[in-house]
Amino acid sequence: MPIETTKKERTVNTPARHRGLSGGWVLAGLGAALLSACVVVPPQPVVERVVPAPAYVPPPPAPVVSVYVDAPLYQPAPIAVQWAPPPMLVEVPPPRPYPYAVWTGGYWTWHGQWVWCAGRWLAPPRENYAWVQPYYEHRGEVVVFVPGYWSAPGVTFVAPPIGMHIDVVEPTVAVSASWSRPWGPPGVFVPPPPGSRPGIIVPAPIGTPPAVVVSAPPVVNVGMHVQNTTVINNVTNVTNITNVTNVTNVTVIAPPNAMANGRAYAAAVPAAPHLAAAMPALVHAAAPIPVTTAAVPAFAAHQEPVALPPAQPVRLQALAPPHPAPASMQPPMVVQPSRPQAPEPVAETMPRPREVERPAPREYEGMSPAQRNAEGHPHPQGGEAVPQEGHPQAAAPRREPPPSEAAAHPAQKRPAPAREDNAEHKPSAEQREEGKRAESEHREGER
Repeated sequence: MPIETTKKERTVNTPARHRGLSGGWVLAGLGAALLSACVVVPPQPVVERVVPAPAYVPPPPAPVVSVYVDAPLYQPAPIAVQWAPPPMLVEVPPPRPYPYAVWTGGYWTWHGQWVWCAGRWLAPPRENYAWVQPYYEHRGEVVVFVPGYWSAPGVTFVAPPIGMHIDVVEPTVAVSASWSRPWGPPGVFVPPPPGSRPGIIVPAPIGTPPAVVVSAPPVVNVGMHVQNTTVINNVTNVTNITNVTNVTNVTVIAPPNAMANGRAYAAAVPAAPHLAAAMPALVHAAAPIPVTTAAVPAFAAHQEPVALPPAQPVRLQALAPPHPAPASMQPPMVVQPSRPQAPEPVAETMPRPREVERPAPREYEGMSPAQRNAEGHPHPQGGEAVPQEGHPQAAAPRREPPPSEAAAHPAQKRPAPAREDNAEHKPSAEQREEGKRAESEHREGER
């Protein structure tokens, strides 16, 4: 018959410490069950795939009209153009034909459209006349342009003042899709490097030759600018305001976000136009050579347009790595005579030279090698190795005996080594006589 036990009795019969332990075991069992039922999954790392931006490919340049321009002998009136000049072209100047020749041209000028004013060496039209670089300024929504010209001595360039009335010229040809509005901060500028995105302008000081950006990488955003760098008494002064006069170098700077390759750029470039144009270009967009040597007059706002030659395609030339010259053009190879090398040390495993046996005199018979050495006599058979002639050890210096041994045997002398040839050894005359005497004495002793 089962015994009924009430809840109260179970509580009374169970000690307090056991009640606490039993409750703890229950909680621990429940926790273990919960932990065994739950699977902890560590968070997976989030991998973001970075897709590299496609390499910038310069747009194919549109055909270009290339002409020579007959520059005036005074500062022309400014004009306003609604489109920015295209990126620069590459035109490497030939050698200077005479000392006083001046490199002119090599920039974009306006003739109803942006045309290439081809560069050439010219003599100043009058004594002490100076060449003035073209002027580009981003003002409002237009480009204020003054073409290059010859300036009289002592006459400096005057920038068009703000508020001056400037005629806005209209194009004489259909607006092309390659034309772009000026894109960049207001102020004086030069066109962007070859292969750049059309419309971008590069701020620069007044009088900066446009050719200073020819060797720079292409840009796809605004940010590139040109600044003067003048070194006076080892102090570098940087300015963007003064004109480029008596300055040997300028610095072209651009942040990474402005460059097509995404890397910051900074380089010192010669301020002389012919030196800047001769620097190697990363995008070699070669300027077309004019089809005629006849020069056209500079553009004027209220004159009839002049007839222009047809446009020519622009050649894009990639810079290939340098190749070795043909074998017929390479200088002959000069073989330098080898220097004599020091003799290598003789290894310890080299076989010892063959010992020469010498006939022993009769008075040495019956004496041990130790007794002979004590009396100062050399060992007649195998006591000392005689080096062979021509052996490396033959020329080696002999070891000097220690001071104690030298004092004990002051009169000790070593005989000269016997000569050894490839033939059989032949005793000397003295050795033969000594041998005969020893043999005769030996026979008499036997008798």
